[in-house]
Amino acid sequence: MFSEIESLVARMERGQMDRRQMVAAIGAFVLAAASGGRVAAGALGASSTFQATALDHIALRVTDVRRSRDFYKKHLGLTVRRDNGEHSCFLDCGDNFVALFRSQKPGMHHYCYSIKDFNLAEVIDKLESAGLKHHREQNRIYFEDPDKLSVQLAR
Repeated sequence: MFSEIESLVARMERGQMDRRQMVAAIGAFVLAAASGGRVAAGALGASSTFQATALDHIALRVTDVRRSRDFYKKHLGLTVRRDNGEHSCFLDCGDNFVALFRSQKPGMHHYCYSIKDFNLAEVIDKLESAGLKHHREQNRIYFEDPDKLSVQLAR
């Protein structure tokens, strides 16, 4: 319970909740502890920084873009959205896509969530309020998860 209270205090200090909300949330913890029950996050006034609506795409680093493109077409039925030769290729997968980027070291480049009410300026403000380091590339915004995986946010 101590770590949950610490988290609430940190959220208040970052301006994500006011003092009244924090006191109400701590009260909910005490009530839950006294009754031996658990309290859902919503009952604590907790809210997420963003509301993801879909996994938009995943971007992979591959050693041979054409070979990977052909593999995903043949074995998963993905179709080419945009092919930039040996440098990159974008493959449709239903409403989402897989991006392939040439690299000497294969692996995941990033993954992207569509979020509700995407507005780049507001996203940057929310990331900063949440204490998340980010970087911007044109109209794209990225930040790292706890394991240093790159997460992108989009419409």
